[in-house]
Amino acid sequence: MPVPILLVTGFLGAGKTTVVNHLLARAEGRRIAAVVNDFGAINIDAELIAGASDGVVSLANGCICCSLEGDLLRTLSTLLRRDPKPEYIVIETSGVADPADIVRNLMDPVILREARLETVLCVMDATAPPAALEDALHRSQLRVADIVALSKLDLADAGAGTRMRAAIRALRVPAVVVDAQHGEIPATLLFPAEIDRPAAPRDVGSRRPAEERFETLSWTSDKPISLPRLQQAINRLAPKLARAKGLFETIEQPGRPMVFQFAGGRATLAPGDAPAAGAARTRIVFIAELGVLSKGELDGIMEACVAGG
Repeated sequence: MPVPILLVTGFLGAGKTTVVNHLLARAEGRRIAAVVNDFGAINIDAELIAGASDGVVSLANGCICCSLEGDLLRTLSTLLRRDPKPEYIVIETSGVADPADIVRNLMDPVILREARLETVLCVMDATAPPAALEDALHRSQLRVADIVALSKLDLADAGAGTRMRAAIRALRVPAVVVDAQHGEIPATLLFPAEIDRPAAPRDVGSRRPAEERFETLSWTSDKPISLPRLQQAINRLAPKLARAKGLFETIEQPGRPMVFQFAGGRATLAPGDAPAAGAARTRIVFIAELGVLSKGELDGIMEACVAGG
């Protein structure tokens, strides 16, 4: 019987990783394999981690997590030959990816014999203005969805969910729209029990030329940084950023690594793990639209965060 696949899509910072974390942490006996862009994006509680080998992190609850490096179909083939084989596969796409091409690949007859695309979940930030749906990438992500999950409702005003639902309906999106408080979506909705049936055909439209719209800029330092100066730097950079995330140590709290996240105009901090041997003490990745932010401008702003800068 083919292994069902859940494809998780959504724009940068929408909350896809929170949803995947929730599924893995509350697997309830299901053997789930998660394919993500990088392990650093997955924040599984330490007690769930069992070990790592061959590019795969094993979780104590029977789930596994692997990094998507290179060809997706090759990664799937590796997972499907594990013993025991996963019962479900979750694929988290990049926030800047049009999922239509991934759906086309997963509908390949060779893949369908072993793994079937069961559900496409689009995670939508409820705090975003409805006008955000005018963006072509947002629409592409919604167009292929079976379920749209409204995230960050706890951060939104009382009417945000209603407004976003109305905007989605206006686009005639056939997907079911559900609330995802803190990333929680019932697993029975994402992994239906009835799976012994042919895969339904999916119309994803004609193939569109790939559009290079975003670029990634990195900044590193071997010194701790000033938290107040970082706040000032992010305030300056925020109008140009689509997303940012990183790990650093502050002058104010030496020896306590922090995880930094910026999405939807909001920055958050959380305790982090010590950097690996040989890694820079501060590592932050910034994502912006092409040409909006230069490396020189970024370096100049961020260098002011370093002690003595």
